[in-house]
Formats: sequence, structure tokens, C-alpha cells
Amino acid sequence: MRLKTLLKLCVPLLVAILATGCVTSKPYDYTAFKQSRPRSILVLPPVNSSPDVNATYSMLSHVTYPLAESGYYVLPVALVDETFRQNGLTNPGDIHAVVPAKLKEIFGADAALYITVTKYGTTYMIINSVVTVSANAKLVDLKTGQLLWEGSATASSDEGNNNSSGGLVGMLVTAVIKQIANSVTDAGHAMAGTTSQRLLSARPNGMLHGPRSAQYGKD
Repeated sequence: MRLKTLLKLCVPLLVAILATGCVTSKPYDYTAFKQSRPRSILVLPPVNSSPDVNATYSMLSHVTYPLAESGYYVLPVALVDETFRQNGLTNPGDIHAVVPAKLKEIFGADAALYITVTKYGTTYMIINSVVTVSANAKLVDLKTGQLLWEGSATASSDEGNNNSSGGLVGMLVTAVIKQIANSVTDAGHAMAGTTSQRLLSARPNGMLHGPRSAQYGKD
């Protein structure tokens, strides 16, 4: 009797779990992106919503590579940064507030990439020390101001780790060592590179391939 009751309770739960696992993400609507067909991208200095002051330029140093690999011409970030400085703009928030038409006039790019870093740095959780970098981005047509694409990504040093071995003392010692190492070496910088790849590489629901890619127009 108890077995039958247990089965009655478990079967609906199992069905719900399986149904949830089969749900696929909704395909991104690329209509505006394909109509705009941007060839060059202006990357704006990322807005930093994390408490770590290194986040903006750490992320900025990584973003050119995945965009170039996806087939786009990216305006040199150092030149762009210096241009903003010469015009009295040093705060990423102020730079993001510049109207698209003005950015188009100054830099001549087809689209601008707006990035916000939401998490950056190390979190100490008693028996573990985890480095996490999360960011979201949106691509905007500089001629029309229209949103072409937006997405988000995250990377963590704890991905795939198994912290159950070595006992409690061993985990505590490992966490302390990792915390010290992360504090000394800015481990978030490496995670920022992984996050940038996941965020900006051409992939399903991500950026489309650009005109310099052999996959251009096949997405």
C-alpha cells in the first residue's frame, strides 16, 4: 500500500522534471540584425556594476578577440578610449549615454557594443573560494539606434569542480590557498576572457557571423 502511494506521488514529479528538461530556449529574432548587416563594431568601455575596480578594463581587454574571430572589424579599443578621454569622457556610464548618432559621427562604425559587468571577483564561501565573472551586452545600430542583439554570459572557476574529497579540513585549507592566490593575481581576469568568449562568439542565440567570416550569411 505504501509503495503504491509512493509511486502515485513520484510519477507526476518525474514527468514534470522530464518535461522541464525537454524545454528548449526560444530562438533569437535576428530580423533587425540581418537587415542592418553591421561590418564594423565600436566597443564602448563596459559599465562596472561589481565592487571590483578592475572589471571594466579587464573585460575590455578581452572583447576584441571573439568579435574578430566571428568576422567583424573592431575599432581599436585603445584608440577609442583615448578619443573619449580627449573629449572629456572617462566614465563608462557617461559614455554609454552618448547618443548613437554622435558615436556614428565620431567613429564611423556601423554598430556599438554596450557591455555591463554584473559580477567580477572572488567570493569566499567557507569551504571554497570561487571566481565569477558575469556580463551582459547589447549591439545597437549607430545609424538608426535600433537594438540588433542582446545576450548574457557567465564563467566561474568552480565549474566542474568536485570539492567532496579531502575532508573538511582539506577543503578549508584549499579554499584559503585559493583565496590568497586569487587576491594576489586577479584571477577574475582569466574568467573575464572566458565570459567574453561565451558572450560574443558567434553561436546559437548569440552573435551572428560577420562579413569577414566564411560562415557569413549562413547563420
